[in-house]
Amino acid sequence: MSDETTTPEEAMEEAAAEAVPALPEDPVLASIGRAAPGAAFGVSPAGIDTVHVPHDAYAAAVAAARDAGFEMFIDLCAVDHLRRRPERFEVVVQLVSVSMSRRLAVHAPVSGVDPTLASITATYPGANFYEREAYDLFGIVFDGHPDLTRILLPDDWEGHPLRKDHAVGSVPVQFKASNKVT
Repeated sequence: MSDETTTPEEAMEEAAAEAVPALPEDPVLASIGRAAPGAAFGVSPAGIDTVHVPHDAYAAAVAAARDAGFEMFIDLCAVDHLRRRPERFEVVVQLVSVSMSRRLAVHAPVSGVDPTLASITATYPGANFYEREAYDLFGIVFDGHPDLTRILLPDDWEGHPLRKDHAVGSVPVQFKASNKVT
């Protein structure tokens, strides 16, 4: 047992220092981390750099990735983690840097109570239809989107069919009479 004793203030400072993720040594990822305080970096099993950013730092992190050289938007998708995580939804953006020959996945949590996230269409105009799809199928609202309307389903459709709590339902199938002679 150690002879040193720590005060409650020192213990709180140590816990706060441990809670703040360190910036990666890679200067490209570090620039993204500076733009998105609280970001956590990692590498996927496929070898793709990943960054999990807080909800409020999402747009800043994507803009910083663009400024760091990730010039190509590839994909935006949503995931419903119903009852598996504190934040129900997650938006994942895939970016590529052709000049550096690297990929980056940016993950942002989205609340199930208020499923709203900043739009990245000003940074990557190609995200326009992907955000509309996530809105249509999951109900995630992208603040600042130029035309957030349904893209796949009819305008009068009720609900968001890729939510895990959405009713499955069915469409009755009608078969034509067979003209086959037996």
